[in-house]
Amino acid sequence: MELLNWKLERDADGIAWATLDVPGAAANTLGSRVMTELEAIVDQLTVRPPSGLVIRSGKAAGFIAGADIEEFTRIDSADGARKLVERGWSLFERLAALRFPTLALVRGHCMSGGLELALACRYRLAVDEPGTRLALPEVMLGIMPAWGGMLRLPRLIGPAAALDMMLTGKGVDAPKAKRLGLADDCVPTRVMDDAARILLMSGCPPRRPSIGHVLMNGPLRGIVAAKARKTAEAKVRREHYPAPFAIIDTWANHGGNALAVPASSPSSLGAIFRSPTARNLVRVFFLQERLKGFGKDGDFRPRHVHVVGAGVMGGDIAAECALRGMTVTLQDQSVGRIAPVIARAAQRFGRKFRSKPREARFALDRLIPDPAGHGVAKADVVIEAIFEDLEAKRALFADIERRARPDALLASNTSSLRIADIATALTRPERLVGIHFFNPVAVLPLVEVVRAAQSGDEAFRRAAAFVRRLDKLPLPVKDEPGFLVNALLGPYMYEALRCVEEGIAPETIDAALVAFGMPLGPIELVDTVGLDIAVAAGKALAGAGAVMPRTLAERVERGQLGKKSGQGFYAWRDGKARKGRPGAIPPGLAERIMAPLRAAAEACVAKGVVEDADLADAGVIFGAGFPPFTGGPFHQSRAAASSGGRR
Repeated sequence: MELLNWKLERDADGIAWATLDVPGAAANTLGSRVMTELEAIVDQLTVRPPSGLVIRSGKAAGFIAGADIEEFTRIDSADGARKLVERGWSLFERLAALRFPTLALVRGHCMSGGLELALACRYRLAVDEPGTRLALPEVMLGIMPAWGGMLRLPRLIGPAAALDMMLTGKGVDAPKAKRLGLADDCVPTRVMDDAARILLMSGCPPRRPSIGHVLMNGPLRGIVAAKARKTAEAKVRREHYPAPFAIIDTWANHGGNALAVPASSPSSLGAIFRSPTARNLVRVFFLQERLKGFGKDGDFRPRHVHVVGAGVMGGDIAAECALRGMTVTLQDQSVGRIAPVIARAAQRFGRKFRSKPREARFALDRLIPDPAGHGVAKADVVIEAIFEDLEAKRALFADIERRARPDALLASNTSSLRIADIATALTRPERLVGIHFFNPVAVLPLVEVVRAAQSGDEAFRRAAAFVRRLDKLPLPVKDEPGFLVNALLGPYMYEALRCVEEGIAPETIDAALVAFGMPLGPIELVDTVGLDIAVAAGKALAGAGAVMPRTLAERVERGQLGKKSGQGFYAWRDGKARKGRPGAIPPGLAERIMAPLRAAAEACVAKGVVEDADLADAGVIFGAGFPPFTGGPFHQSRAAASSGGRR
């Protein structure tokens, strides 16, 4: 068989090197043709065995990203899902049963089916570079790692660590993979081929599980599964996200073999692969890929970022940039105002680089207090993150323009003011764009890139590229009050506050929206954003003619600003809201509070704030936490209309 995607070679020692390099693709995926060719390679090597087999990638960008998602979307029956799984399961079983040693040389991302392929090899060698990540993120698509991941990963690293990886979709880097036992070794790039050859021919027996892992995979399996199920139930509802529970059930009751699950079970392949949640999460995946595409047009690689404003947002933006390798100068009125940012960043970097303290130190060294603003003159990007006052922002940008390099990108993190109004202070207004992050910056992936009428094409492209350098998702939005996400959240939060005025407890309101699928309720969200910010944004975000809820204004007058002051609608202790027990949720409460958000989304699309309804869905999911399992508010409404009005 002609190999179009694989290259098979034998060296002088009789070692076979199978190199995957899918033509014309940025990343390797295990599509049907790739799998057919791998079957042919296994057939060939079975007939004429080599001394060993190394499977590697021909791409610098990664090992294997997983199955071909486009092929997955074409599954239209339970039988189709079963055939897809049977093929991968059978092939990897054959790979695992080969009589000669096999090794997966993992450099770059090793995801989903790629990791399942690696798990079927006798050895795994991880290359220690920043891009190497090993993960089974199928749960994020609403499905299961059914090509052997649920069987082999718990055996290899123990059920606790394996279930954590499978139920969260989180990846591990090369050093952690070695510590877990997922990788046999972790080596630098320069020696990876020689190290692969040495390990392959070492004769070392496959890694043996510890006694604890044997017990947890055996007689204690039920206890482990019960604990994992309880943890999953605390985070998601089974009716919203069935895949985590199916993973636990398949491991606990069917040995990790999804093909053994009865068709009548809610954990069956047909039930999971064809569920509305899986279809919607795949839709969200493609929305995410579309957002990533907005930052690919330019090669802008800023090395120095200057941030003005060391509040929560400005400080966290500065820390994010430093974390991504940029030198950051942070300006505010005094070093005393900047000090809390440095302290928070030190804690975050310490957690991020727990096993690499030098990296944490380097990141902190890149974050430089600059109360005098000397960094403006050297920066590639200057970001304003001061309080929401138009005249103050105009005065600041007039000063920045005089001192900044003529080619520097100028950006405002304003959440409610129009970029065009701020730009009137500039002699070259085309330099200014909005780069609007969301709180908490470290958690929410969306960044709105705001393009005013006067914004230049080059400034917009550079802004989107900068956002991608931070590994965030750029959403192009039109320069309208509140842009997209805040224009939707304003009416949503105001409606929730009106419910408080009607006597419904904040805890009950939040419980209703969390049950709907939001990550936190609207009252807690107001407290987190800051009650003063909600007032300042006010009518611009809630729409013309909106009346500010009295309960909001009164608390602001008393200095109760939410989380940052320790008291808002809730009392806050150690960064957490102190809540009472919620009462009985009135029928229709969640939909009542969601209705203004849906109406605002329709208005934004009609006004062209975003290009289309799909981007509006993406913005609300990634910027406001709208439940991904719904596919977004527009998609959910369309689905409800087609099913007779049931949401």
